[in-house]
Amino acid sequence: MPKGYVILTETIHDPAGMAAYSRHSGGSLAEHGGRVLVVDDDVEVREGTWPGSRTVVIEYDSVEQARAWYESAGYQAAIPLRQAAADCNVIIAAGFAPRAGT
Repeated sequence: MPKGYVILTETIHDPAGMAAYSRHSGGSLAEHGGRVLVVDDDVEVREGTWPGSRTVVIEYDSVEQARAWYESAGYQAAIPLRQAAADCNVIIAAGFAPRAGT
């Protein structure tokens, strides 16, 4: 069964506000079985990114779990904090991720 992924690409304007968002959303993330795989804070301009951006990839056991987290009351309550602190694009996707070293 394919895993579910939430991919967030954020341009952060207020690091303290993003820290508050992360504290607020972390409980909901754990409650729904999410595992943060990647946090790319490299602020160099790369193809497809922009200065001050980061990418976060969160893995779930299914797409349904990923969507349930994103639509949960706990996470929806955190979204205004993120909107005040960053511009964000979100993708919810299905797929397979190979284990490291394979």
